[in-house]
Amino acid sequence: MSKTFDRYSSVAFLLIGLLFVIESQKISDSAYGSSVGPKIFPMWLGAILILLSLRLLYETFTYKTETPSGMKLQYKKFFIIIISAVLYAFLLEKVGYVISTFLFLLISFQTMERGRLLPSFVIAAAFSFGIYYLFSKLLGGSLPGFPVF
Repeated sequence: MSKTFDRYSSVAFLLIGLLFVIESQKISDSAYGSSVGPKIFPMWLGAILILLSLRLLYETFTYKTETPSGMKLQYKKFFIIIISAVLYAFLLEKVGYVISTFLFLLISFQTMERGRLLPSFVIAAAFSFGIYYLFSKLLGGSLPGFPVF
C-alpha cells in the first residue's frame, strides 16, 4: 500500500471505531440473565479498531519510502478468506461456535501459510475451545455450543 492510502484508511477506521464505541452505549443491558451485556462486544471491537488505526496512522509518519509498485496482490487468498468468513457467519448457528470457528481459523491459517498443519490445528482448536469456555462458562454469556443432531 501507499502512505496516502494508509493514512486515509487509518482515519476512516478510527472514525468507524469511534462510531462503534458511541453506538454500543445505546444498546440496552442484557434482559435474560447474562452477566455479559450485548454492548460489551461492539464496544471492545470499537476500542480495538481505534487502537489499531492509531497505530497505522503513527506508522505512516515513520515510513522511509513508498511501497514498491511491483507488489503482487493475492486475490485468490483474499477471496478464499472472504468466502470462508461468509460461510462462518452462515454456519455459526447451525453448526455451533466451536466447530465453525475452528474450521474458519484452520482454513484461514492454511490460506495464509500453506503447510504447518499441526500448529494451525492446535492454535485453531485452542482458540475456539478457549474462547467458548471463557465466554460461556466463566463470563456467563451465551454462544451456540455444539450442534444437536
